[in-house]
Amino acid sequence: MTRENETFELQDFLPYLLNQAAEVSSLEFQQIYKNRYGMLRTEWRVLFHLGLYGCMTAKEIGQRAKIHKTKVSRAVAKLAKRRFVTRERDPDDRRFEYLELTGTGQSAYRDLRGVAQKYDAALASRFSPDEIQALRDMLRKLA
Repeated sequence: MTRENETFELQDFLPYLLNQAAEVSSLEFQQIYKNRYGMLRTEWRVLFHLGLYGCMTAKEIGQRAKIHKTKVSRAVAKLAKRRFVTRERDPDDRRFEYLELTGTGQSAYRDLRGVAQKYDAALASRFSPDEIQALRDMLRKLA
């Protein structure tokens, strides 16, 4: 083993730490939307983007959420099948499809938004107000 390998600590590698923190912090919330609505991670992210921003195209969601277009497409298909989302083709350009939450989708979004807010507050309570603000600022800077 070279000296160079001895100085690398995986537990201190920032991408590793970020991934570990993301996985641990999202698992509990993931169980809620999975158990209540049978959704996977990409589906709830699509639902939340439509809930927050209103009518959007799949391309817009993918760009905002940094999700690959095929994953967005699959999530939209599942949400539409379960009647959480409506799809309407652009009459002038059939390549575009506008997505919007149905009443059922809006209800699920409001429910999960409330759960997300409580979960976020519980996670944030582990830190001082200054620490949580610094953490949010640093994560935004990395993103």
